[in-house]
Amino acid sequence: MLGALAVAFCVALIVAGLYLRLARGRVLDLPNERSSHDRPVPRGGGVAILAGFIVGLVVWLLSGNALSIRAIGWLIGALLIAGVSFIDDLRSLPAGLRLGVHVLGALLLTAAGAQSGELSLAVAVPLAFAWVALVTNVYNFMDGIDGLAASQAVFAGAALAIAGTFVHNPLVAIGGGLCAAASAGFLIYNLPPARLFMGDVGSTFLGFNFAGLSLLGNLGVGGGKLPIEFGVVVLAPFLFDSLVTLGRRILRGERWYEAHRSHFYQRLVVRGLSHAQVTALYAGLAVLAAAAALGGLVLDQPLRQALAVVAYLPMLAVVLLVWRLESSHVVTP
Repeated sequence: MLGALAVAFCVALIVAGLYLRLARGRVLDLPNERSSHDRPVPRGGGVAILAGFIVGLVVWLLSGNALSIRAIGWLIGALLIAGVSFIDDLRSLPAGLRLGVHVLGALLLTAAGAQSGELSLAVAVPLAFAWVALVTNVYNFMDGIDGLAASQAVFAGAALAIAGTFVHNPLVAIGGGLCAAASAGFLIYNLPPARLFMGDVGSTFLGFNFAGLSLLGNLGVGGGKLPIEFGVVVLAPFLFDSLVTLGRRILRGERWYEAHRSHFYQRLVVRGLSHAQVTALYAGLAVLAAAAALGGLVLDQPLRQALAVVAYLPMLAVVLLVWRLESSHVVTP
């Protein structure tokens, strides 16, 4: 597996460099009301993550490994979503078309779960769709400053790789490992100050993969089973930031579906922290979340559920930091 991961890293690094040359001055992400950058930067660089993942997977398959037929739906769904997202990065597509592809991807992924016999189709489809839609969109929302989404992918993917190895699930191990390795290769160009943005092709591909691999791992597709709490814990920093922000906007009567800069990571940047500082902070939180998710593998269910709650507590430090920074900027008459 290590050879495939090395290939994924190298391919992503090379493709990112080539894409940067081609996209410079052509496919630019221009600053807007939601963005946290103040200069045009080429977007769509997540195609390097996709390329690294695919080539690494081919190397793994050629090394005598095989994908379960029940995993094909996940792979097809991931490629469909990445493909339509890359086109959208190059030229905007109708929202209905993008939504339709996301629904199709979730349904293809759910087909594997329905075969497990643990969930009826009527239950499995809505649950899987909700989880996949949530994580895919959360990852897209959180890809807003230099290095944030890619660094999270390195740690979450590595945790999935370790967990898959621990429970003897090669599918989860290679899938998570390839996401981590390819994201690390791309991260070289995405570290602050970023020369290249991953765009929707990268964020939706990673989000769909993390949702899919944790779901398939829960169901034992490809080998041993992951605890059901694993995906919720390993992505704790992103899920907390997005869901609390969404709840806050709804309670305040804001149009929650419109572009904004209300995420905790965005508010930290607005209040003076650099992209590097915020990304480093969230990387530390990602390490804690990964450690908690992996620690849960050796605990029984009650303790594992308690650990899942505890894993979200470090995010309260971010809430406190935002509150202190914003309070210090309040202008009194």
